[in-house]
Amino acid sequence: MIFSSSNLVKALPDNYFSAIDDKVNLYKSKGIDVINLAAGNPDQPTPPHIISALKDAVDQPINQGYPPFHGKKSTLEAVAAFYKREYQVELDPEREVAVFNGSAIGVMGIPQALLDPGDWLLTTDPAYPQYYSAAALARAHIHTIPLKEKHGFLPDYTTVPEEIAEQVKLLMINYPNNPTGAVATVDFLTKTLDYAARYQFPVMNDFAYGALGFGGHKPISLLQIPGGKEYGVETYTASKTYNMAGWRFGFAVGNASVIGALKHYHTHAYSTVFGAVQDAGAVALLGTQEPVRELAALYERRRDVLIAALRNIGWDVAAPQGSFFAWFKVPEGYTSASFANFLLDEAHVAVAPGEGFGRAGASHVRVSLVNSEERLLEAVQRIAATGVFQA
Repeated sequence: MIFSSSNLVKALPDNYFSAIDDKVNLYKSKGIDVINLAAGNPDQPTPPHIISALKDAVDQPINQGYPPFHGKKSTLEAVAAFYKREYQVELDPEREVAVFNGSAIGVMGIPQALLDPGDWLLTTDPAYPQYYSAAALARAHIHTIPLKEKHGFLPDYTTVPEEIAEQVKLLMINYPNNPTGAVATVDFLTKTLDYAARYQFPVMNDFAYGALGFGGHKPISLLQIPGGKEYGVETYTASKTYNMAGWRFGFAVGNASVIGALKHYHTHAYSTVFGAVQDAGAVALLGTQEPVRELAALYERRRDVLIAALRNIGWDVAAPQGSFFAWFKVPEGYTSASFANFLLDEAHVAVAPGEGFGRAGASHVRVSLVNSEERLLEAVQRIAATGVFQA
């Protein structure tokens, strides 16, 4: 028998990143070396002291049974200590912290916990594709604000129609931003909270790249801004900060009512987080942060190498200010999809078409920095060899 999925599931698009992987793997299956600049999987290993902590934690009998539904007390306290140290934000570990298996659960779960069918979710275009899926799964309407380079890829809330703004039940932003690499300013985050206060809705900042700012600038937490905890909640992940992508350890902090709703939803939808991973996550948060500083410096060097090399071959690209992604405008005559296909076919270099992040991304491609400097330079050489740019 073949059974039909629900209309809700049928309406969901194929996973955007999986489709890119399929194209890359097709070339690799033919023995072709593809330089994958579309991937968002960190290429550096997890720091040894975190791995050691996991190994020790697995042996503890307490971690071989079910952990507490809302997270281990020691882990919740570690998250609070991390925010106090890094952002000078005071958090109540019991009421203002939630832990889960990777920040994607927070990104998807907060809309499920807050939105009813027919409610409005406000976000940006381009945006991480799962934001659109989150709205669809909540059966909510979605309104997007175009991100423009002249505004630093920060949304202009004055463009939102009044009749939409009055119905918004959740605003989702993401700074440092995937895909553009933009970073938030104090002025922008202040305006965001003022906007939320005016229309009385919560704000979720996806802070997945919170450790990755360039030029000596540390990314700002939404909760650092006055009124941050009153209207804001922030999701964070160990995946990018500590190269723990496969470990699936993330958390959310901020407004107690949002955190409470998320915890209630989480216990029904996802249950618990493996205690040993929680212990290792706490060690990551509380231990030496030198590997984090070294990682941010590594991505900045890669960024500088890539930008200089691309400009040298005639591609006028802008340098990202944070994250490990860059957002490049495609040459005239191409769309994001056609240029991505061209690079894969002719240079065997994979980039992510910007249209997968929203209609406003149709003239850009996203390029990642999770490759060595040598591979980045080789990718530029291959692109130059196609003759698409003239220095």
